[in-house]
Amino acid sequence: MGTFFSEQGWLCLTVTAVLGATILCRFKKSQGQVGRKVVCLAGLWGGACLLSLSLFWGSILFSLSCFLLYTYFSGQELLPVDQKAVLITGSDSGIGHALSKYLDELGFTVFAGVLDGNGSGAEELRRTCSKRLSVLQLDVTNPQQIKDAHSKVKEEVQNRGLWALVSNAGVLGLPTDGELIPMTDYKRCMAVNFFGAVEVTKAFLPLLRKSKGRLVSISSMGDIAGTSDMWDKLEKNILDHLTPDVQKDYGQDYIHKERSFLKLIKTSGEADISPVLLDIQHAISAKSPFALYAPGKMSYLWLCFASCSPTGIFDYVSKKCHSYGRHMPRALSTPNLKNETM
Repeated sequence: MGTFFSEQGWLCLTVTAVLGATILCRFKKSQGQVGRKVVCLAGLWGGACLLSLSLFWGSILFSLSCFLLYTYFSGQELLPVDQKAVLITGSDSGIGHALSKYLDELGFTVFAGVLDGNGSGAEELRRTCSKRLSVLQLDVTNPQQIKDAHSKVKEEVQNRGLWALVSNAGVLGLPTDGELIPMTDYKRCMAVNFFGAVEVTKAFLPLLRKSKGRLVSISSMGDIAGTSDMWDKLEKNILDHLTPDVQKDYGQDYIHKERSFLKLIKTSGEADISPVLLDIQHAISAKSPFALYAPGKMSYLWLCFASCSPTGIFDYVSKKCHSYGRHMPRALSTPNLKNETM
């Protein structure tokens, strides 16, 4: 009996090793960061199985896990480019600009929507990319520009349809207290980041349906840092809209130092955005794309923490993170302020 189970154990270990090696080979061909997370979790799961169960049942369970992972990764193979057309909004700079170049290099037909068709970003795309890339004047808050862009794309793709729409255009105001942010900034944020994305999507859905293609929406926890000139304009806009009482309670020094968070993003953020580009490529090209991607160090863990942690704990951690290097408003840092002004 002991010999039988020993032979069974060695057989299971052999099967496990073969399946594990196959998974690793499949993993090397996979794109993006999510695949890495899945493989890491599978390794932890397999180790737990072998440690907590007998050799026989642990090997059986781990082998089954490897088989399921192999099936899973089979759906992550990338489809051929095959003249697929992709529209990207917000291609003037940043992720949209880099993605337009990247997909053009891969052989996609790229429509790069830009806010300023005569700007430096648009000119660089025209100069450096292939003839497959077309620069489109596309302000996502302008219905007429959306309509014109749709007509041009429809004329170009004909019966092929549009394979993917990447809604990337977005704006970021100065991250500060809600009381300080002018209503114009709130409305601008919603106009670009929400209503603009919805209107563009509604316009191009018929072309996506024709190709049975993909809709990719990009949201960011801080890819947009901006420049010092932009920070000056955002800061001036806030100060120009404050009432005297609110400005007295917060103090100009507090408002001037609010830009430190954007400086932190700019200096501590990863300059290499290739993980983002790989994940978007996977979302566009994989046989079975994921519902959610979280490229970047610790981003997935942070999303899990934000989704699962109790509100009190999340608020405490978030407050600690956002108060790093920041100062208190004048009214809170000077308790006797009201008595002094009376």
